[in-house]
Amino acid sequence: MPEISSKIKSIHSKLKKEFPYSRICIWNTSSFNEFMIHQPGRFYILIEVDKDAAQSIFFYLKEHKFSVFIEPTRDLIEKYLPDEKETIIVKSLVTEAPLQTIGRINSPTIEKMLVDIFCDDIIFAAQQGSEMRTIFKEALNKYTVNESRMMRYADRRRKKKSFREYLNSIPNLRQHS
Repeated sequence: MPEISSKIKSIHSKLKKEFPYSRICIWNTSSFNEFMIHQPGRFYILIEVDKDAAQSIFFYLKEHKFSVFIEPTRDLIEKYLPDEKETIIVKSLVTEAPLQTIGRINSPTIEKMLVDIFCDDIIFAAQQGSEMRTIFKEALNKYTVNESRMMRYADRRRKKKSFREYLNSIPNLRQHS
């Protein structure tokens, strides 16, 4: 279960008050730290919301003086985000994404986190390459990962085949079907 910081709790309660009917998943990329060898110097607070609410939530956070970006490109991240210690990124929540509720806050399951770093090398640039292999090995050895849930989500993200190939390419990983 990812840790829910006071900053995340505060942002969540503001958003829930303002957008009570939106599905919101909020988490910090620092959740990967326990699986990583090289610790990144900066983290993102990811706020994933229903596609139709993304713009409104972005402008609401901007109005409240948060350092926030919506669906940033690689170029934008490289040029503008390095100065920030903790930037907020608003992005669309994939339908049927596997979530868990921790203290009334929706956060991702381990399955969602693993599929997300595989599918998004822009936001998760610090978790790519050999670091991603380490994350997968550590996560799968340390926790019970629901493989069918993970594959279903990879399928929702239209990456099921390449995701399965990736899992099978990692040596010493318990074998996947």
